[in-house]
Amino acid sequence: MSLAHVLLTSLLETPATGFELARRFDKAIGQFWQATHQQIYRELARMEAAGWIASAPPAPGGRSRKRSYAVLAAGREELLRWAGEEAPLQPLRDELMVRLRAEAIAGPLGLEREIARHMAVHRDKLRAYRAIEAEDFAPGRVLSRKARVMHLILKAGIRYEESWIAWSAEALAELAALAAEDGEGGVQPPLRSSR
Repeated sequence: MSLAHVLLTSLLETPATGFELARRFDKAIGQFWQATHQQIYRELARMEAAGWIASAPPAPGGRSRKRSYAVLAAGREELLRWAGEEAPLQPLRDELMVRLRAEAIAGPLGLEREIARHMAVHRDKLRAYRAIEAEDFAPGRVLSRKARVMHLILKAGIRYEESWIAWSAEALAELAALAAEDGEGGVQPPLRSSR
């Protein structure tokens, strides 16, 4: 997926200025795709040069001096082409997992605090997602097709956070058990450098 496809999707929902897109990105799309405001503006210029979007100057006498962007037919075709492709599975790339591998090889490294910090961040995100769900997707509420699909996206985020919280609890329990065993002399000392 490219930033262009994220922006095309957002602009198909509602034409917007670059500033509005960046704010919308931070609020809604930023949960599953990260981009700086600079990256968004650069991508808008590239998309306009490719003929996927067009910008309109601000309305005369309006308060805003910002250009508004809308998707052109070529941009819609590009989004449909991209959406029809197989989505590649993204490999897990997480620095915490590398640190745990170092823990396994080099001995106790005191990662409990970092795992607990990660757990707290995931709990905060889960609370935020649950609040959105309660406000926008309350049980018994009749939802449009768009809202039902948006709820699916939110549910994926909720399950992701729940999974990380459960894994963090398991990791902390396992490290605590290992520390208890270490206290009983049950493990080998950490590896030393051979310099």
